[in-house]
Amino acid sequence: MLDYSEVTVHKYIIYENEPWEVIGSHVFRKQQRKPVNATKLKNLMTSRITEVSFHVSEKVEEAEIDKKEVKYLYTNRGEFWFCESKDPSKRFELPEEMIGSGAKFLKPNTIVDAMLFDDRIIGIKFPIKMELKVVEAHEATRGNTAQGATKSVKLETGAEIQVPMFVKEGDVVRVNTETGQYTDRV
Repeated sequence: MLDYSEVTVHKYIIYENEPWEVIGSHVFRKQQRKPVNATKLKNLMTSRITEVSFHVSEKVEEAEIDKKEVKYLYTNRGEFWFCESKDPSKRFELPEEMIGSGAKFLKPNTIVDAMLFDDRIIGIKFPIKMELKVVEAHEATRGNTAQGATKSVKLETGAEIQVPMFVKEGDVVRVNTETGQYTDRV
């Protein structure tokens, strides 16, 4: 059981008999009242986002989320196909809504963690940073670079991101899968 102030970002809790991920948390007190933890929760089953306030006297059950390594195979018409990392014959498909925004950074044969709740897959946990090759980049143009000029490039997975002007075609860049932003060149 978690105390009201222990419900912080990236924790998994049981709320209304379903698993939720805490994506925002702020403990505050209004004038002479008791402290309150205003949280933003994402339902791991339906991807619905809601705001809930937990008060000092409330306790919340922590969700038991298991992890299993799976290998990404390919995408076909919005269906993402995976297999168990140890047994390629056990294939399964997951919808794009379950995978989330990190789907555009998946390349074939990447090992990722599947999150399990009651032996059902409820989502995919990506590595925070992934290294991807730049396949399409325009040449750098002269101009105002005092504010850190950027340009759009296409990665090997088809995703487009903003990178600094010095990145060329063929470079390998590191991308933060949570924010979708360039972090550095490898």
